[in-house]
This record gives sequence, structure tokens and C-alpha cells, in this order.
Amino acid sequence: MTDYRVAKGEAQEDQLTAAIEKYTAQVPSSIYLGLALASIGGSIACKAAKKDHLALYVGQWVAPFLILGIYNKLVKIHGSDGTTA
Repeated sequence: MTDYRVAKGEAQEDQLTAAIEKYTAQVPSSIYLGLALASIGGSIACKAAKKDHLALYVGQWVAPFLILGIYNKLVKIHGSDGTTA
């Protein structure tokens, strides 16, 4: 069976990705968690105000904020490429 995994140092990110990650890595992880919690609260508030469609829309922001927080944390831990160049 063929092994298609990418080994460490085998692939590198482009300069645009590295530049974006350099600035976004400065954002504290708690910001993303706070945005997710605010989305939950906003969704509950919209639901209580009988704005069901808006409540669903705002509630769907929770997962992207948490995913961005995880990505941010991974970049802080492992760097852009996971290489030391």
C-alpha cells in the first residue's frame, strides 16, 4: 500500500500564508473563545426576542470561531510549516 502522508519539512507554506499567520498568531486564543461565547449569548438573545432566523444565523458562528481558535493555537505551537528554517 502506498503511503501518501506528508513528512515534516516536505511541503512549505507560501509567503502570504506565513505573513497572515505572523499577525494572526498575535491574537490571544481567549479572543476566539470569547467570540464563540458571545455568539451563543447573541443567539439565545435573538431566540428570546422571537427572531428565530437571526438566532440560527448567529448561532452558526460558534463553530467557525472555535475552529479559528484551534488553528491559531496550532500555529503558535508548531509554527507555519513545522520546520525550523
